[in-house]
Amino acid sequence: MDYFFLSNTPLFCGTSPQEAEQMLTCLAAVTRAYQKGETIFRAGECIRTAGLVLRGSVTVESDDFWGNRSILSRAAPGDIFGEAYACLPEQPLLVSVVAAECCEVLFLDVARALHMCSNACAHHSRIVQNLLALCAEKNLRLSQRMLHTAPKTIRARLLSYFHELSQRARSNHFPLPYDRQAMADYLNVDRSAMCAELSKMKADGFIDYTKSTVTLHPEHGL
Repeated sequence: MDYFFLSNTPLFCGTSPQEAEQMLTCLAAVTRAYQKGETIFRAGECIRTAGLVLRGSVTVESDDFWGNRSILSRAAPGDIFGEAYACLPEQPLLVSVVAAECCEVLFLDVARALHMCSNACAHHSRIVQNLLALCAEKNLRLSQRMLHTAPKTIRARLLSYFHELSQRARSNHFPLPYDRQAMADYLNVDRSAMCAELSKMKADGFIDYTKSTVTLHPEHGL
């Protein structure tokens, strides 16, 4: 385990590598590996642990009655998922978590941090503060996705999403976190229609793009 990496993740922010190592015992840490496409958490289950991505990435997904998939978010190395449900272990999951690629996940019983452990661990308050900050940030992320899926046209949804990515990168040139299918699922649009719209936007001078990057042309707007 790379404790220096762990101490620099949002959940363990503010702790030293030695303190992070101590916390793993308090949080009953277990590491597991997954192949691409494997389900880590399934909708309807009740969970008692949150997952922290050590390697690879996972997606948080929602499937409707007819099997249509929507991607709600993505977790990369250092990101945590399932923490809200782990703190409410009687609440069934409304979403599934799937390995987007081969990945390694550290599972943590984060609810233990809400109570003083037998060792009177002084680092619990730091973990609780970090958990609250993470939950607040994820609420904002979900609100951003709602803004991206609110417009009626595919072009408006794409430009809304690209604007957010541009702000994060502080540049009009930025990487795409999703492949085409995953981006279509995230924006809740048909993949073929989205790809056709991307081509039109490029022809109209709104954007340039490759498979994994986009460049916005600020002189163009909606």
